[in-house]
Amino acid sequence: MEIWLWVVTGLLAVVFLGSGASKLVKSRQSLYEGGMTYVQDIHPAVLKGIGLLELAGALGLVLPPVLEHRVELVPVAAGALGLMMIIATAIHIRRREPFVVPLVLGLVAGALAVLRLTDLPV
Repeated sequence: MEIWLWVVTGLLAVVFLGSGASKLVKSRQSLYEGGMTYVQDIHPAVLKGIGLLELAGALGLVLPPVLEHRVELVPVAAGALGLMMIIATAIHIRRREPFVVPLVLGLVAGALAVLRLTDLPV
């Protein structure tokens, strides 16, 4: 089970690193043209904040175990990312946009948080 948890953790980290970094470095127009139509309704500072939170969450998934320090933060990071994605899902549903990707990411992150809470040694 430990290998699967690491695979899921790594995949989530890659997804959120990419998503967070793109929100930090790309313009709103570029993100909009790439399919993130919701960015037109979000203040640029809030969008950058979301990117920072995603980046911090991704680092929180992998750095504690790699550094062998404060591994109890892994389920916190996973839970926070899961909560962000559930909120994102609600926003996409409200805007009548596709919502499956943030829903799945939220459920996977939430499951990872629960599994890491019950199986802390990483």
